[in-house]
Amino acid sequence: MGSNFATDLADYDLGLDLSTAISIHLSSNHYPPVPQSMVMPCIEALEAYWEDETDREIKMPEGVSYKGLDTAPAWAIIEQHHLEAWL
Repeated sequence: MGSNFATDLADYDLGLDLSTAISIHLSSNHYPPVPQSMVMPCIEALEAYWEDETDREIKMPEGVSYKGLDTAPAWAIIEQHHLEAWL
C-alpha cells in the first residue's frame, strides 16, 4: 500500500477513471479513510495544479474544513491527500 499503490492507481492502463482511482486511494491509503466526499475536491485540486493555479481555493464538502475554513488551497489538498502520483 502507500505511494506504490497510488502510482499503480494513477496508471490509466488499469482502465480506472480518475474519480474511481482517487476514491480507492482515499479509502485504501489513509487511516482513517478519507471521506468519499473529498473525491471531487481532490480532483478539483489536481485540475488546479494542471492549470498552474495551486493557490486556487477549493470548496470543501459539508462537514469538512481546512484550518476552520470552508475552502482550502489546491496545494494543501494535494499534499495532505498524497496525490503526487497524479501530478
